[in-house]
Amino acid sequence: MSLTLSLSEYVSTGPRPRPAAPRPPEKPQQLLSLLWTLNKNPLEAWPQSHYEEPIVTGNTVLGRFAMVSSPDAIRHVLVEKTENYRKDDLQNLLLRPALGNGLLTSSGNEWRMQRRSFAPVFSPRKVTSYAPAMLNEAAALASRWRSLDGKIVDICEEMARSMLDTLATTLFSRGIGRDPAEFRRAATRYFETQGRIDPLDLIGAPAWLPRIGRLLSRPALKFFPLVVNAILEERRRAADAPTNPEDWDFVDTLLNARDEATGAPISEEEIAANIITFIGAGFETPANALSWTLYLLSIDETWRRKVEAESDRLLPDLQTGNVKIDEFIYTRALIEEAMRLYPPVAILSRTALHDHVLSGRKIVAGTTVIIAPWILHRHRMLWNDPDCFDPARFLPQNRSNIERLSYIPFGAGPRVCIGATYAMQQIIITIATLARHYRLDLVPGHAVLPVHRVTLRPEHGMKMSIMRRR
Repeated sequence: MSLTLSLSEYVSTGPRPRPAAPRPPEKPQQLLSLLWTLNKNPLEAWPQSHYEEPIVTGNTVLGRFAMVSSPDAIRHVLVEKTENYRKDDLQNLLLRPALGNGLLTSSGNEWRMQRRSFAPVFSPRKVTSYAPAMLNEAAALASRWRSLDGKIVDICEEMARSMLDTLATTLFSRGIGRDPAEFRRAATRYFETQGRIDPLDLIGAPAWLPRIGRLLSRPALKFFPLVVNAILEERRRAADAPTNPEDWDFVDTLLNARDEATGAPISEEEIAANIITFIGAGFETPANALSWTLYLLSIDETWRRKVEAESDRLLPDLQTGNVKIDEFIYTRALIEEAMRLYPPVAILSRTALHDHVLSGRKIVAGTTVIIAPWILHRHRMLWNDPDCFDPARFLPQNRSNIERLSYIPFGAGPRVCIGATYAMQQIIITIATLARHYRLDLVPGHAVLPVHRVTLRPEHGMKMSIMRRR
């Protein structure tokens, strides 16, 4: 399909807010400027042409690249010909020190075994069973905020705390082994240090040369094994471990996972890697998505009223089981637009293993193929008014106008996020609960700037005032 034909037919009925985003440079940057920008904030490195062309290819001193924003080409890379594209080395440099060889970083048979083993934890039936715990935590958050009425808080910290508490009662039903506040601080330190792209890695400098980010991330890397050890020691001491697989949480599933071919359990290293992977991903990405959603809700009074009215009408029945999550259509549209503008993972990259042609462009082996949801979701040929906040794009009557694979907040293909349904349910419940009880407003003068640190985070946090609805 031609990229031009994929334009949404939906036309906004009036001026919409233009949320915070860095302005793309008009031209590609020179080497030193580019290295500095990639370390500071990669979102600021991509020139305007990347938001206008289906594929941009080029050669730089950092190597050959292809920025891909054509849905047909994305289908080829992420869905149809995955064997020709492996995760590139830079992603592994950022993730492996903390996540080891877990589901996000493994490949081949190891990845397939892990993915298959964890699937039951995220089945539709299992995810639905987590709803009461999610509702309880959202209610606890709303109750906790009563003492904060009229006060200013960093919403990022509040959301991170709530998401970790939810994990401790769903995927990690016996807790995460350490004080959640300690884990939040360690994870934040890791993302802010190791999560920066180091210029030495980009230019292929020897591994023995020290990287500042890795030196600063060492305290966090020492803390994560303590979390794993505490969780596993508690499980070994427990005398009431469930024997029915339907009652297993994520840790039980890890400990009971077996290779289908050999019957061998997964290794201790893989168990540790996946515990950290799922705690980290299970709170960081939904917490960021919630923070961005609450920010957007604060800048559009019309949508705030829509979401409040929907929550007032449906949340009591959701709590008693008389309605389903799918009935929150305005809340879901709000969240999906938030993840369009601020995708949890802003950059995906692969290395081409063989020469091939991609949507008419020759891609040679060794090319870094970049699929950036940050760019894809703001692409001028795929979206009308792409920089504007307009959740109506995702209302049921308009969804058919969004071309498949022009919107990939959770990735696509075999490696699509395994916890996407879990995360959406959790985010909808949290937003609906908060909207029923509170209004949040961005503190005047607070600078909102999205930065890429493995995930997409607000650089200065998200300072907002909390006011109870009366």
